[in-house]
This record gives sequence, C-alpha cells and structure tokens, in this order.
Amino acid sequence: MRDLTIGKAAQDAGVGVETIRFYERQGLIEQPVKGAGYRTYSPEVVGRIRFIRQAQRIGFSLKETQELLALRANPAADCAEVRAQAQHKIAEVDEKISELLRVRAALEAVVASCPGRGGLGDR
Repeated sequence: MRDLTIGKAAQDAGVGVETIRFYERQGLIEQPVKGAGYRTYSPEVVGRIRFIRQAQRIGFSLKETQELLALRANPAADCAEVRAQAQHKIAEVDEKISELLRVRAALEAVVASCPGRGGLGDR
C-alpha cells in the first residue's frame, strides 16, 4: 500500500491533522520525511494512531500509551510488563467505578427527596 498524505492518514485514522502533528511533537509517532514538500505516512503509522486513540478511550494517558508503544515495539519485551500495566489500569478503572457509584447514590437521594415541584422547604 502506498504512503498517505497527512490529510488522508488523518481521515483513515479518524483524527484531525492537528492530532497527528501533536502526536509527532509528543514523540508518539515519528515525523515523516517530507517528499516533494508533503508529509507522507505509512499504513503502519495509521494503525499506530488508531492504537493511541483506543488506548486513550480506555483511560490510558499519553505517557502510559507511549510506554505501551515502546513495549509493543520491543520484540524482547516481557508480556508480564504489559500485563502488569493493564492490571494497574483495571484497578484504577475499578476505583473510578466506585466513585461514580457513590455519586449516583447521592444523586438518587436528591431525586428521591425532591417531588418535582415546589421548593425544598415545602416538604
């Protein structure tokens, strides 16, 4: 498959052009060599961008994502490292779920205490 312009790579990855430039500045993807004045990206870079976005969606920070990418790119990487990072993230997600459940319970108490009309002092 041929290399893609930045616009086409962004479109295929589901991000904006500025996102690609940001990822370059952050070192998440390599800055491509400009051919004929255009940045061109391989399909592998598009896959890497998709991976970054997916990692962000499930709660990984860019720093954590960068660490995952480094492990992924290292053929000598130990699967145990990736597993440990994922388990750590699971624990963080579980804590967020607990916090959200506490917020939900508090909101349900507010809903139960307000009949929907009149002031709070009218009860």
